[in-house]
Amino acid sequence: MTVRSAGLLLYRRIAGASPAAEGVEVWIAHMGGPFWARKDAHAWSIPKGEFAEPEDPLAAAIREFTEEIGTAPPSAEYRLLGEFRQPSRKVITVFTAEADFAPERIESNTFPLEWPKGSGRVEHFPEIDDAAWFALPDAREKLVSGQLPILDALLQEISGASPGA
Repeated sequence: MTVRSAGLLLYRRIAGASPAAEGVEVWIAHMGGPFWARKDAHAWSIPKGEFAEPEDPLAAAIREFTEEIGTAPPSAEYRLLGEFRQPSRKVITVFTAEADFAPERIESNTFPLEWPKGSGRVEHFPEIDDAAWFALPDAREKLVSGQLPILDALLQEISGASPGA
């Protein structure tokens, strides 16, 4: 059985910048917990989470964004960007919208984890410990490698290029 996730990728255009990659920023989130605590490169993700059929993927993406960021996503016209298979075999259904977003704070839901491993002590860690806007070149350095095709698809969509062009 395929594990499925749904997520939102917000983007905004930088005023006065060219329409190329340098002129676009995306909203991504740093993964929480002790494994990611001291990592920055390839330690960020689009806000996303698992869902099960028959739940609507867009409804799941909105729910997960709200849980992970602590604020509902902006009202916008979300479009399906595509489905992206990850190295873990999980499939992420991604929706995107152009919208500005500036929450007052990031307040993620938490997950339990035995920490330190083997200690018998369970601690709760935030799923997301930070989130911010990054220009596409910087986002490529921050996103986990399995999500880089999502940025490529976004750039194709907003530049009007057809896939494979």
